[in-house]
Amino acid sequence: MSKRSATRAAREKMVATQLVGRGIRDPGVLDAMRQVQREEFVGPDSEPYAYDDRPLPIGSGQTISQPYIVAFMIEALQLKGGEKVLEIGGGSGYAAAVLARIASAVFTIERIPELAGQARRNLAATAASNVTIRCGDGTQGWPEEAPFDAILVSAGAPDIPAALKSQMKIGGRMVIPVGDEPTSQDLLRVVRTSERDYATEYLTGVRFVPLIGSEGWTPGTA
Repeated sequence: MSKRSATRAAREKMVATQLVGRGIRDPGVLDAMRQVQREEFVGPDSEPYAYDDRPLPIGSGQTISQPYIVAFMIEALQLKGGEKVLEIGGGSGYAAAVLARIASAVFTIERIPELAGQARRNLAATAASNVTIRCGDGTQGWPEEAPFDAILVSAGAPDIPAALKSQMKIGGRMVIPVGDEPTSQDLLRVVRTSERDYATEYLTGVRFVPLIGSEGWTPGTA
């Protein structure tokens, strides 16, 4: 079997066992996870483990989330196709690449310059032309592109940043890990129900790297 065929088979097995086997049902999410080659978003040393059910290092002390968590969080956004999505904590670009196959436009913020550059290269190589990347403080969102139909936060916050809440459309959804410990959080779905009101729902327990920024944890938090 060629390397290309082997990675395609590993990707299909990942979708069948890790995603469908654990309850992911959204056809758009499953199709996107089938299309995106996770090995393109990890370092060469991690390529043989690209479809393992675990996070992997991507440099700068950061990780790419396990496939199931990426799929679970994106499914929780309840995308129908054609939305404008903001992602906070872009990392190497993997979740943005998945989102790009469902949404019409994805805006992703990564605070670490080296990773933001890596994400740009990875997304360009995978022809994700509807993703725009910014290096900066993700807790402040992207006000000039707001409002967003959905916001995905891929790092753990001590509380829900007010700036991100204000950038949601009415009816928009945000999925965010929140907790008073830097590496242990509750995954929440926040729905903006009116100009001033939000509904919050607990989804599951998760462990993410800290969300660093003016409305997050301070640099050096571990």
